[in-house]
Amino acid sequence: MTIERYIRIFAGLFIMISLALGVEGSPMLISRWALAFTAFVGLNLFQFGFTNVCPMGSLLRKLGVPERAD
Repeated sequence: MTIERYIRIFAGLFIMISLALGVEGSPMLISRWALAFTAFVGLNLFQFGFTNVCPMGSLLRKLGVPERAD
């Protein structure tokens, strides 16, 4: 898998977890403040679309994940 695919998977996972932890009526509700994490992930994806800079991408690059599928 490539860096971009990992970023999409992790972003989707983080959003789903933070929604489960912050939405009223969820059996896993901890606090509505968990929704702030959803906003953080969304803003990070937004700026990544414009700047092509992503902290998760930098970490994955250092871990040796390939940029492109060959």
